[in-house]
Amino acid sequence: MDDLTASALLAEVKRLTEAVERLAGPAPAVNDWEAADCFVWAPARLHLQPIKRPNRVELDLIRGVDHVRDILHENTLRFAEGFPANNVLLWGARGMGKSSLVKAVHADIIKTNGIALKLVEVHREDIATLPALLDIIKDAPHRIVVFCDDLSFDHDDTAYKSLKAALDGGVEGRPDNVLFYATSNRRHLLPRHMMENEQSTAINPSEAVEEKVSLSDRFGLWLGFHKCSQDDYLTMIDGYAAHFSLPLPREQLHHEALEWATTRGGRSGRVAWQYIQDLAGRLRISTDRR
Repeated sequence: MDDLTASALLAEVKRLTEAVERLAGPAPAVNDWEAADCFVWAPARLHLQPIKRPNRVELDLIRGVDHVRDILHENTLRFAEGFPANNVLLWGARGMGKSSLVKAVHADIIKTNGIALKLVEVHREDIATLPALLDIIKDAPHRIVVFCDDLSFDHDDTAYKSLKAALDGGVEGRPDNVLFYATSNRRHLLPRHMMENEQSTAINPSEAVEEKVSLSDRFGLWLGFHKCSQDDYLTMIDGYAAHFSLPLPREQLHHEALEWATTRGGRSGRVAWQYIQDLAGRLRISTDRR
């Protein structure tokens, strides 16, 4: 075999090898639990992407939800310490700090108790890949809160079955080192009108939505978040203003904050934070929380 033929053969072998590698897809990534405290699940590569600077606020800055804050903190601390705890569904009004509370409680427990508790966020569209995620994290040397923000299911959505099995069901069951937290605007994770439509058209109305409704029943704790009062809203504003040392007279601060809420069509923790962002920007003061 001359050099030209050998070179052509090697080039062809290389081309075929590269084609096979492309068909096989990327190799699973190596997951390093020590890289961060927070991760985002990337199912395409079976990878837990470490988040070096999570977007979260101090627990003390979350106001107006003291009761549910204390319940969530106690539940999370028990789990972090290795004791029994419940999966949690945080449901209710938009912008009242449901996801912020989960992240803030996680950070506070690490800071205050020195426990290496990990938080893994799963995007709503990746719920169907939960079995693969659990297979990875069941042998992790840490206790892990798996978190899904803004969770809900539409009429023809079957991804809820993966979550249902992960919460309680399945032969293997939920790993002992895993707890599930989810936030949703819906207590039963699907729109009320869809529940009513299925009940009105089903042969057996009482069983029409039982399978989907039973999903929310698998969360041992339901923590409700409701629209805040004007006093709660202004308490949030005062807390942020003090934390970031925003030099505005209290009367003017409240007047502007209420006017801001009026233009936004309602009061909530999110609206309060958006006003503070606007005010800090006008005053040229940083609110970098990370």
